[in-house]
Amino acid sequence: MIRKLSILDRSRTREGHPAPEALRDTVELARAAERLGYHRFWVSEHHSVPGVAGSAPTVLAAAVAGATGRIRVGTGGVMLPNHQPLVVAEQFGVLEALFPGRIDMGLGRSVGFTGGIRRALGRDTGDADRFEEQLAELLGWLDGTQRAHPEVHARPAEGLRIPPYVLATGEGAAIAARAGLPLVVGDVRARARVVEIIEKYRAKFRPSGWGAEPYVIASGTVAVAATTEAARRILIPEAWALAQSRTRGSFPPLRPAEEIEALTMAPKERELYEGALTGHVHGTEAQVAAELTALAELTGADELLVTTSTYDRTALLDSFTGLARLAGITDHTSLIGPEGHTE
Repeated sequence: MIRKLSILDRSRTREGHPAPEALRDTVELARAAERLGYHRFWVSEHHSVPGVAGSAPTVLAAAVAGATGRIRVGTGGVMLPNHQPLVVAEQFGVLEALFPGRIDMGLGRSVGFTGGIRRALGRDTGDADRFEEQLAELLGWLDGTQRAHPEVHARPAEGLRIPPYVLATGEGAAIAARAGLPLVVGDVRARARVVEIIEKYRAKFRPSGWGAEPYVIASGTVAVAATTEAARRILIPEAWALAQSRTRGSFPPLRPAEEIEALTMAPKERELYEGALTGHVHGTEAQVAAELTALAELTGADELLVTTSTYDRTALLDSFTGLARLAGITDHTSLIGPEGHTE
């Protein structure tokens, strides 16, 4: 089984709960993740998406790091084509200076979700093709090897050890291998494709100053509950939102599972909804333990990055608690509140 567990939270908004509350929920979840023994807590970058509050990941990472004391904190990820590498280096330098030894720099190669967003950011789809060049420049700002601007230095980042990670599939995975960086790959529902990407990454990996050997973080949704059906219901709000985004062009806030189950859906919407529910790791603790053992054997992943979102925050926290317990990463005494109640 994959014993090193981490969380990526996308600060999903919920119907009736505004975006500021979603950001505060992210910080509270990070506190819980630290208490439960999770290794990392990452936040994401999305621009102008109605259902996602996290648009400034380095700012949110600072809030998370300030509210915790041990867990590693980072981004999953900063979309490098949207930014100047110097500015990204400076931002992570400030984070590392404030929270030494706890900051991760997760980087992706996506650009804005729509043409309007890309224009607002001053970017276009072709900017993703410059990711490898931008990545090399960013790493050069950190280790002081960049020569394009000899009179410029990334303060206070230069000389600090800020571990970089590449969130990628396909060509992005090959870039991670050539740069000698750890790879974050998902969605684990597509097992055969994920295995192929990982195998190619390992085969092409070149040792670097950032890593002597390949390191793979597999990413996906995991839901743990007392019954298989209860675990499936955790998945329902996100599956419905995904179906909505593909049929109506808008990624909406999450709705309660019971409301969604009562809806009448058009055939295409129903097909997308059911498809979005398929293949995730979910079930009782015993069922999930068996699935994660199989996933570990299949992929050889070094770490699992869990990306679960749902409307019911209590069910979500219970799921992360169950996952930590079955993986053996949590001290059971840490789950007992001051009056003897399980938290």
